[in-house]
Amino acid sequence: MSLLYWFESVRTPVLDTFMSLVTHLGEETFFMVAGLFVFWCVDKRKGYYLLTVGFVGTLVNQWLKIVCRIPRPWVRDPDFTIVESARAEATGYSFPSGHVQSAVGYLGGTARFTERTWLRVVCIALAALVLVSRMYLGVHTPADVGVSLVVATALVFLLYPLIESTLWFPNRMYLILGGMLGLSAAFVLFMELCPFPADVDPENLAEAVKNSYTLLGATAGVLVVYTFDTKLLQFPNRAPWWGQAIKMAGGLALVLLVRMALKSPLNALCGGHQAANAIRYFLMVLVAGCVWPMSFRFFERYDK
Repeated sequence: MSLLYWFESVRTPVLDTFMSLVTHLGEETFFMVAGLFVFWCVDKRKGYYLLTVGFVGTLVNQWLKIVCRIPRPWVRDPDFTIVESARAEATGYSFPSGHVQSAVGYLGGTARFTERTWLRVVCIALAALVLVSRMYLGVHTPADVGVSLVVATALVFLLYPLIESTLWFPNRMYLILGGMLGLSAAFVLFMELCPFPADVDPENLAEAVKNSYTLLGATAGVLVVYTFDTKLLQFPNRAPWWGQAIKMAGGLALVLLVRMALKSPLNALCGGHQAANAIRYFLMVLVAGCVWPMSFRFFERYDK
């Protein structure tokens, strides 16, 4: 806690605002935007790489959170204060940091595959800032961010050659995605069947159950998308700059609309069970990987 108290002592309104903005880079929305941009506009294989790093990293992160059940810094030390604007997003247990896991995953993954030195430097710098921001804001300890950094970095380097090998062995992607789906299903079973002790915080437990179903639905969706695109769709990445802009703006709007519009109906249909989140994220991935890309050949025709 000594480092967190030091950050607390150097806080200023300007730094508070800056760090509060930087820390958003570790949220799900930014990971989704980065992953979909690469998947839709750059290279599908590298898009699968970022998605795999993100999904496997999130799975490990959520499992460690519920197994270790380490409370947030201000819960462990009531005398410690945080930057209040960060409290709303600091849900679940503290160890390890989900924001750092996500940011290092997609920014580090981008730095790994890009050949542009300036982009590699920017990605690494931004990932480092997210790591520092979580401690500055007071929502994570050095152990929280350190473990996430190690896990995410390991996945960035270990998964890259594995995904790249699918260029020569395409069917290997089915093994990778099938393995992800199996791990996600195992995590759901763990959350549903594990006899957690009575002192487990019910809100944190509910958050972990929700995340397990979300991961299951998303990974199942990615497997279907890969199969559909490989066998039938084979959508192109190429498009003129305005086409890429339309692809991103329209696609993100459509995916976010599905995420918001289906939440209440699916919850009602499933009687409040978290299976609703699995169905919702499964459909979101299908829209992002199967439905929206059907329009991409129109944009490719203008790429000259």
